Amino acid sequence: MPWRQRFSRWDVKTAPYLYIAPFFLLFALVGLFPLLYTGWVALNKWSLITGNQGFVGLANFQYVLAQPRFWDGVANTFSIFLLSSVPQLIMALGIAAVLNANLRAKTFWRMGVLVPYVVAPVAVSLVFGQLFADESGVLNAILTSVGLDPIGWHSDRFWSHIAIATMVNFRWTGYNTLIFLAAMQAIPRDVTEAAVVDGANRWQTFINVTVPMLRPTIIFVVITSTIGGLQIFDEPRLFDNFSLGGPDREWMTVTMYLYELGWNSQRNLGRSAAVAWLLFVIIVIFALLNYVITRRIADSDHRPNRKALVK
Repeated sequence: MPWRQRFSRWDVKTAPYLYIAPFFLLFALVGLFPLLYTGWVALNKWSLITGNQGFVGLANFQYVLAQPRFWDGVANTFSIFLLSSVPQLIMALGIAAVLNANLRAKTFWRMGVLVPYVVAPVAVSLVFGQLFADESGVLNAILTSVGLDPIGWHSDRFWSHIAIATMVNFRWTGYNTLIFLAAMQAIPRDVTEAAVVDGANRWQTFINVTVPMLRPTIIFVVITSTIGGLQIFDEPRLFDNFSLGGPDREWMTVTMYLYELGWNSQRNLGRSAAVAWLLFVIIVIFALLNYVITRRIADSDHRPNRKALVK
């Protein structure tokens, strides 16, 4: 076989791998290596000041798991995650459905929903800090003006989670809205037109046709929201001036506890790395659970329910 034909066959076989190689090389450099190195740090007594002081095995994990503050951080993280992610996905679906309709100035409104996403977290925290201030906040002023008691946004655990979840929803709802909007625009028009011919109104078409065909996108958004929500750091850290998560750690998340161990009070990078790996395991477990649950829901009814359209 001539060398040109051999080179051509070799090129066809290897070209796809060469195209994707830069991603894997970059991932190995900035993703896989830090992950593995953090695991090594977690197995050592590693001080921020003096460096590595020797191998300690699983002692850092045992210490972290025995701390009540770690479990408080886990509970706070899941509470804020649920209070933000569930309403966020529902609002994103609704806004995407509105933007998918025949509106005037479509581009303006579609770009407008993305504005909160590009605003710096510090700016968002400053604005919402004025809204949720205990003494002179706008919301408490409105409540007292109508004869209601003010809310302790920085002293009550539940209301602090509501405030932080509101900041998260403000920043990320528009981002998820555009993802859903892109998926809605990929739905063939003849499918929705057939539903209208069958006698379905807009709500029935949305529930029985649009949402079932968005299930792969919903699975993607749920998984990415889980990964991002369990790593929340900016909003709770900037919620007060002390950045400790409240006087009794009412809104301290796992990532805030990680930062406190490594760079704040103890300056123990080994224990901080142990928290990072425990958080990584928690994220993987819940991401897999979300994937399995959403996939089962999707597989149970993967086609639009046209019989339910006219009911």
